[in-house]
Amino acid sequence: MKYSRLTKEQFEELHQEFINFLATQSITADEWTNLKANKPDLAEMELDVFSDLIWEGALNKAEYLEHFAPQHMYLFHLKEDKMHAIVVNLKNDVDITTQEGYDWLRENLMDDNVEFLQADKAYSDDKNVDKFKMIEQGASITKGELYKYFYKLIN
Repeated sequence: MKYSRLTKEQFEELHQEFINFLATQSITADEWTNLKANKPDLAEMELDVFSDLIWEGALNKAEYLEHFAPQHMYLFHLKEDKMHAIVVNLKNDVDITTQEGYDWLRENLMDDNVEFLQADKAYSDDKNVDKFKMIEQGASITKGELYKYFYKLIN
């Protein structure tokens, strides 16, 4: 398995897609029930393959990631050949993971306690694995509004 298995909730959300996936494997509903009961290892393998297909599709489409920590905001633009990062660092004890701290940041962007950094980072051999590792560490796929806002602000 390349990524991680989808959660029960994610499988429920993707129920129709999973049925279609099984159909492409020529597995009927009755055969799936039989597979789960009599060949659980094979059923588990099908769940893993489906999970990887879903992750691969989502990661291929992902253009932006965000990750918030108490004193840092990491904003990534996932370009074709590299990722561009904007990091917002707070040099004080304001916690931007709270609404109060986030509001403080919005009102004090040009404060001396707010630092902006930018960097490009090359992908490894598999850029989707790089993206997935960032998601495992707490990043979320976004539409990039914050990234675009800060990019215009500091460039």
